[in-house]
Amino acid sequence: MKSVLISALFALVVVSGMSGPSLAVEPDEILDDPVLEQRARELSKGLRCLVCQNQSIDDSNAELARDLRIIVRERLTAGDSDEETMDYIVARYGDYVLLKPPVNAGTLGLWLGPFLILIVAGIAVFFFLRGRSQAFATQGAGAESTDTGRALDAAETARLNALLGEDADKTNSKKDSS
Repeated sequence: MKSVLISALFALVVVSGMSGPSLAVEPDEILDDPVLEQRARELSKGLRCLVCQNQSIDDSNAELARDLRIIVRERLTAGDSDEETMDYIVARYGDYVLLKPPVNAGTLGLWLGPFLILIVAGIAVFFFLRGRSQAFATQGAGAESTDTGRALDAAETARLNALLGEDADKTNSKKDSS
């Protein structure tokens, strides 16, 4: 009983440790001024780690993310406003560094790309299904077809029905004997 209690307590500690924010900010990066540090954290949440792609620099352990966190803190310490700090980083790395890039000619593909892919996929599915329905229509109403695409003649259809009828009779007789 005691070992179960200890195991449960250990699991609780591990899970509660995992539920907190997973910030990658090193202790030596943290600013002494809590107001500036909070501003730096807010700005860092909006900047993309260029190595990790879809992680903010605040959450990334990559060396480049660390460098960007330091640049943000240096700019804020130098007296730049939040906008000036973001403008400085965007001027250096481009709109791609922003987790929510602005809509402009350079980022239009990012914003419209998913919709264009859905439209193209929808058109492809439409033509695929239309082609299948036309293929079924050209085979004739009720005519059986083979893998070669030609319709079965009357003798082949009769033989197929006879084979299927025999199989159905065997299946029914097995069910009756059970």
